[in-house]
Amino acid sequence: MRGSLALVGSGEYLPAMAEFEKSLIEDGEANGHRARYIQIPTAAGQESIERIEFWKELGATQAERLDAEQVFLPIYSREDAFNPEFVEEIAGSALVYMSGGDPHHLSQTLIDTPVWQAILKNWDAGGSLAGCSAGAMVMSSHIPNFRFTKKPPTQGLEIIDGIRVIPHFNKFFKWIPDSAAKVLLHAPDGTILLGIDELTALVRRTGTTSWKVQGEQLVHIVSGLPQAQFKDGDELTLSL
Repeated sequence: MRGSLALVGSGEYLPAMAEFEKSLIEDGEANGHRARYIQIPTAAGQESIERIEFWKELGATQAERLDAEQVFLPIYSREDAFNPEFVEEIAGSALVYMSGGDPHHLSQTLIDTPVWQAILKNWDAGGSLAGCSAGAMVMSSHIPNFRFTKKPPTQGLEIIDGIRVIPHFNKFFKWIPDSAAKVLLHAPDGTILLGIDELTALVRRTGTTSWKVQGEQLVHIVSGLPQAQFKDGDELTLSL
């Protein structure tokens, strides 16, 4: 039975998200997995060493709060994603978490690699899988190129085919120009476009077909279904 699947607007490894992340680890443990917290920092792989160390330390602090083993996998390039040692680390882990940064780099690095196959295998076997910000965006079939608007979309990892995510939704349109916003808001027919606010997640638990909102703010259906907003505790049914 597949594990829980979480799409997070922002806030990976922060105290405000500790209870939620703990629940994902507990879901994985209930399916026979070890309390291991796998960090996949690939989306930040083109950032500075200092920034990557920041994410590593943030994850270590969160893992300590959650009484879980932190495993930080330095997967920054496609070559790294073929490392058999990293593949072995993933197996049997309660939670694999893809954090934020550049969604295009994340997808292009992981797609069709042994590491990504190991992540899928772990999820299929009951481990939880989560993506925050860029990590949530790559779950789709395609990632709109909102930073370089004339470039075509990047192929995604196809976990939630037919659904696209705009993370940081409550702040995103204050940060980016109108041209980028138009790219993000345009989705092919038959696609459900979701906006997920910061410190908020949308999760589908093991053995369920509905999605549940958890966090401080809202999840928005932007297009593809009647527009609506959902708060903490609300459930959604999304066709996949």
